[in-house]
This record gives sequence, C-alpha cells and structure tokens, in this order.
Amino acid sequence: QVQLVESGGGLVQAGGSLRLSCAASGRTFSRYTIGWFRQAPGKEREFVAAISWRSSSTYYADSVKGRFTISRDNARNTIYLQMNSLKFEDTAVYYCAADSGLALAITPARYDYWGQGTQVTVSS
Repeated sequence: QVQLVESGGGLVQAGGSLRLSCAASGRTFSRYTIGWFRQAPGKEREFVAAISWRSSSTYYADSVKGRFTISRDNARNTIYLQMNSLKFEDTAVYYCAADSGLALAITPARYDYWGQGTQVTVSS
C-alpha cells in the first residue's frame, strides 16, 4: 500500500516556475515507478512525466520536454516535478501516481495509487 500527497501548486505568471512535491508513505515506495499526470477542466487526464524506481530512467510528454524535470529522493520518500517556462496551457490539477510495474507507463490505468492532486494555474 502506498499513499501519495501532492503539494506545491499555486498561481504563477506565464514564464515562471513551480516545483511540485509528492510525499509518499509505504515501506516499498522505493520500488515503484512514479508518474505525474495532469487534468484540465473538460479534458482527460494526461501523462506528464515518469521516473523509474532507481531514477535511472525518465520519460516526458512532448508538451513538457525541456521545461519540466522529474526527480525522486527515495531516502525522503519524495518525488519532485520542477516546472520551468510555464505556459497558460499547463494550467491543470497535477497528480502523482505509483505503478508497481517496471516499465515507464504513460497510461493512467497502469497506475495503482494516486494522490489527491494539486492545482497549478498559469496566468497569461
């Protein structure tokens, strides 16, 4: 069992930066692949980034590549999403999720545990 709690969302101007955190609990957290997803009003939940349990592999959606960075600190049971050069279209509720599989999955259905989400609003 893994519990996830996101934080760090807020209101930021276009071009600005935010760092989201995802605090995890559970003894086997370090063995999970972690993904970040986002969902804007009226849209489906979409993949943003994922990181393997050893941080040896990362994968990004094309829309955020070069602007967002995912990282994890297994000693602190925390995953981060550094978001730079934010755009209006990045506005959404951001969720972190844990997947017990080894591959970096981009499909929400593959993930076993989800946080409650944190709102990111980018003003144009």
